[in-house]
Amino acid sequence: MKIQSQLAIGSCSLVAAAVIRRWLGTVRSRVQYGDRLVDPVHQDFRGPKIYIFWHENILLPLYLRGHCNIAMLLSRHDDANVLDRVARMMGFGVVRGSTFRGGSTALRELSDRARNESLTITPDGPRGPRRRLAVGCVFLASTLKIPIVAMGFGYDRPWRLGTWDKFAIPRPGSRSRAVVSRPIYIPPNLDRDGLETHRVGVEQVLNYLSNDAERWALAGGRRSGDCTVWPEVSRVAKWSTLLEGPQGISLAEEFDRLGIEPSIHQKIFKDTE
Repeated sequence: MKIQSQLAIGSCSLVAAAVIRRWLGTVRSRVQYGDRLVDPVHQDFRGPKIYIFWHENILLPLYLRGHCNIAMLLSRHDDANVLDRVARMMGFGVVRGSTFRGGSTALRELSDRARNESLTITPDGPRGPRRRLAVGCVFLASTLKIPIVAMGFGYDRPWRLGTWDKFAIPRPGSRSRAVVSRPIYIPPNLDRDGLETHRVGVEQVLNYLSNDAERWALAGGRRSGDCTVWPEVSRVAKWSTLLEGPQGISLAEEFDRLGIEPSIHQKIFKDTE
């Protein structure tokens, strides 16, 4: 049921933000980075990033990385009104709209925000299909010359809602795991075929990382180079996002690191690097 009353939206948002903080505070979280410098709380973080993760896993990043100079793209649909307010309460900026469907205003605002903020997008939202990456984040990365950071999240046997995305709710006291890519460079001036090739490739990376994080969460244990992660307020992101950051690595290089076998759609990677 859509909530449209401003009083109801405010009340639900306050309760939801409090529940997320208390609930996720019981979850034991670890992360494995491809490059730790993509974390906005790292003292050597430089330049804006476009962080992407699947819509079903939005609770964990909401909890962990608020107040880190990140703007979140949310749908204009009424069913995102509460999430809008919750995201702001948790320390995120919010842009309402879509990167393509009627999204010219959102694109302009995202471009403005990217001058001094990182961006975060759920590329299968707001209505799916589940784990199917829309081309908007790839187009945005190519246009703004900002690298994409793909983040896979997993929980130990979470509860799942009967929604289109099978929204995941971690059990209290359970394990959560994140596996994060290196910053991925998307070449500028891509044609339609180039955008589709990179869309498919980024989707493969995000699905690989998500499946890997889910297996790790279920198995538990430690991994080489992993670390505990908890909510932190970034002391550097306000100014370090303004600095020039690394261009990032190519999608083909990230495929090689992860051992992903390119599909036929990736045959032009070498031509676009």
